[in-house]
Formats: sequence, structure tokens, C-alpha cells
Amino acid sequence: MSEETKLEETAALLQEKQETMADYEAELEASFKSIKEGDILTGTVISVDENQVILDLKYYAEGIIAKEDLSNDPDFDLVAEIHPGDEIQATVVKTDDGEGNIVLSRKEANDVLAWERFKQMLEDRTVVNVKIAEIVKGGAVAYLDGVRGFIPASKLAAEYVENLEEWLGKTIPVTVITADEEKHRLVLSGREVAREKLADERRKKVAKCQIGAVVEGTVESLKDYGAFVTLENGLTGLLHISQISNQRIKHPGVVLKEGQTVKVKILSAENGRISLSMKAVEPEDEPEEVFDYKESGEATTGLGVLLKGLKL
Repeated sequence: MSEETKLEETAALLQEKQETMADYEAELEASFKSIKEGDILTGTVISVDENQVILDLKYYAEGIIAKEDLSNDPDFDLVAEIHPGDEIQATVVKTDDGEGNIVLSRKEANDVLAWERFKQMLEDRTVVNVKIAEIVKGGAVAYLDGVRGFIPASKLAAEYVENLEEWLGKTIPVTVITADEEKHRLVLSGREVAREKLADERRKKVAKCQIGAVVEGTVESLKDYGAFVTLENGLTGLLHISQISNQRIKHPGVVLKEGQTVKVKILSAENGRISLSMKAVEPEDEPEEVFDYKESGEATTGLGVLLKGLKL
């Protein structure tokens, strides 16, 4: 072995030894750090049972969190939600439980730290899943990071929910819409997420619509400018008044009524909107009709059409 190689190996060993000593010194310093009641510490979960969690605090003593000090959520499942290796932030309640362990509370730390997270979630419009834990007057209750949050009935789904009991126990995606730490008021909403999901599903369905296809639909409602028709795929398209008949009409009610089944052709499907036509599916040799619209919205056939073709 050359002298140069020996020198390189010696340098490597010295460097490794220095790094090891530095790590040891850091661990030693951490083990003798001063810990007092009220401090918020971060520890790694060593073990979990049905009654408590034990943390490695990089200290000469271990940290213990009792089940009742982990969460305000009455449905919190200790064994299912916390695992060895997880990192937990908790507040020091006692520096010695009589057996040399540090007593901690995640609930107290959460009361301090959670609101900062909620404010950030509000700003970022973060979507999280929560489980409906309780039904109360005017809405529902769900727990987010162990903090009780209220979901108004008008914010539970895409539309107003009448029967709240049906939602008990369901898990839904929500956003934070109010995070008032001073009043300890956390308000959540599932409406925006639900509406965006519906809009996304509609965009995908619209994109699959075949332009020029003739389909059946049901007249959903009549407006002065046309009719809205619900198609077989559940989408609703606009049948403009100019596309209802080859004849000029004053109101869609001359030809159509709500609940009527019609055949329409898909003219376009752009920007999430579907345009339909009835007259595009009418045979070219279909005899012309003259419509007379009255205030009732019903159609009557003109006398000229009744006499047409009548031989006297």
C-alpha cells in the first residue's frame, strides 16, 4: 500500500470520527436541555396502546401522552390513528410524573398550533376530509385536527340539505371558511368542493357529446328565449327558440310543454354548454304549420292550415 493511500485512509477515518463525535455531542446537549411546563415539544412515537402514547424526545426522559390528552374528538381512535414513527407536537404538563417521565398534552399544543394551520388552510383553500360526528340545529359538526368545526346545512353539499340525519357518519371533503381563534370559531364548507366536482363531471360529459348526434330529451323548463332539455346522459342543453320549429314562433310554449319528450340534434358542446335543435331533425318535406300563440301558452292551428287541401 502506498504512502499516499495510507494518508487518504487515515484522513477519512479522522473525518468519520469527527462527524460521530459531533453527532454524539448534539445528542448529549439535547439530553440536558432545560424543559419546563408549558413548552411545546416535538417527539417521535415509540409505542402506542389503548391508553397512552410514549414519545422519544431526544431527552434523558421519555414523554407520555394519555388518551384523554390526545384529542377533543369523541370518536378519536388512538390505535388506528397514531403509529410508531409518527411525529407529535405536545405541551409539557408535568416535567416528572413520579417515575421520571414527562407528562404531555397534544390537546393543549393543538389549541395553540391548530389555529395557525386553519388560517393557512383558509388562505390556501385547502381541501381536507372530515367525518360528520354530530347533527345540530342548522347544520352538522365535524372535528378537524381535534377542533370542533361547524358546517351549516347550506354548506354541507352542492345544494341545501333538508334531511341532515342522512349525513351523520359520512366523510366529506371540506374547506375552511372561518377560522376565528379569539372566538374559537371554526366553520367548514363542503359546498364549494361538491359544486366543483359536479362542474368537473359535467365538463367531462359535455366533452364526450357527439356533435350531430340525434338524441331524446325531456323538456325541463320553458323560457321566452327557448327551452331547457334534459338529455339521456343527464346533461341539460338549451333549445333556442329559433331551433324549435321551421316556422317563426313567438314563444316556445306554442310547440312545447314541460315534461314533453322530444328528439333533438346536438349542434355544439363548448365551454360546458350544449346547444340543441329540433328543427334540424324534421324531415325536409314535412308540411308547414302555422302556430297561433295565446296567453295560455297553448298552441292552436290556423284556419288556413285546416282548410289546406280541402276540396269543396
